[in-house]
Amino acid sequence: MNNRYDAEGSQSTYEPDSDEQVLANKLGIIDPKDMDEAELVLLEKLYQSVLIKDLPDRQLTVQDLKDWHRKWLGNIYPWAGDIRLVNMGKGGFFFAAAPQIPRLLVDFEKECLARFTPCSSCTDEALIKAIALTHVEFILIHPFREGNGRLSRLLADVMAVQAGRTPLDYSSWEANKDAYFAAINQGLNCNYEPMEHWVRRALSV
Repeated sequence: MNNRYDAEGSQSTYEPDSDEQVLANKLGIIDPKDMDEAELVLLEKLYQSVLIKDLPDRQLTVQDLKDWHRKWLGNIYPWAGDIRLVNMGKGGFFFAAAPQIPRLLVDFEKECLARFTPCSSCTDEALIKAIALTHVEFILIHPFREGNGRLSRLLADVMAVQAGRTPLDYSSWEANKDAYFAAINQGLNCNYEPMEHWVRRALSV
């Protein structure tokens, strides 16, 4: 049993001999630690590309997120950049049902990305609210099979840098994971204030 996610469907294939701990991949990696390391190295390259070399100073789109995901994980997973086709949950909490994702992403682009980006003219408080709402909604949709949390942080960092701030410091989120997940849960009721608290701490405002 995969101890990170429960999933059903065709994208649930695991690498042989990985004890269902590593998703089927192009590199034949079977050790979760090796996969974590491979993903981290490639994530650092993605950050260099998106945040330093070619920061998008324009409105972001869902296609940007797909492109980032493919650029990050395309050498590892054949489905990188594709919307997930399986239902997924974590810790008894289930993310958006797979068939709903395309519709939800249309709404996400209109109500979050088009509304808030680029964040160049945001006050601190407006930026906090924008990042909190966008982060919660992205996590609730969980559009990709793997890497949603890390990609959502890149999105938050891009929004912060667009506003002239530094990338967020996520150490408080890591140290308070239960409270962070509780804040995500509150988004189901369109209550984003708990997440605003964690974004404010991450931005040191």
